[in-house]
Amino acid sequence: MEQQMEETPSTEEEAVHEEAVAGAEQEDAPADQPEEGQGDAHAAEIAKLQAEVAEHQQRALRAQADFDNFRRRTQKEKEELAKYASSKLIVELLPVIDNFERAFQAAEDSPEFESFSKGISMIFRQLESVLENEGLKAMNSVGEPFNPEFHQAIMQVESDEHEEGIVVEEVQKGYMLKDKVLRPAMVKVSM
Repeated sequence: MEQQMEETPSTEEEAVHEEAVAGAEQEDAPADQPEEGQGDAHAAEIAKLQAEVAEHQQRALRAQADFDNFRRRTQKEKEELAKYASSKLIVELLPVIDNFERAFQAAEDSPEFESFSKGISMIFRQLESVLENEGLKAMNSVGEPFNPEFHQAIMQVESDEHEEGIVVEEVQKGYMLKDKVLRPAMVKVSM
């Protein structure tokens, strides 16, 4: 029996042991929980980190928006380039068109070259057709108000027929490629 008593602690001993364990747990608990001074430091650190996270999120959003704008801008530039890719060639062909027109005027004065004139006329119409398919259009300037975006004034003349600032004569045709001025018309303007 004595052995049994030694093996099983008494209820009094159990109570003392439980109190000791509970006391030790209470002493450990404050060490795990931050003190008031430490709590403020942790809260400040958390607030600082949250601010950094928000700043990085804003930077990421701005970078994404910048990239989207860049992508749209380069796409628009590509489309613009494709739209006006033939402009250099057409600019170089404009003097050829001018010379064709001069040849027609000279041929009208001399009836001997009638068949030659018809052949050149057919070639010229074919060239005009190709260029029109690319978007080239001649401007009609005579009788229109002078517009520096479309006209290049080379002279002012007195005119009884037109009021001031009206294109009276076209010295050299102007051309548009789609919606862009390729070459302004050289004109005489009334004063």
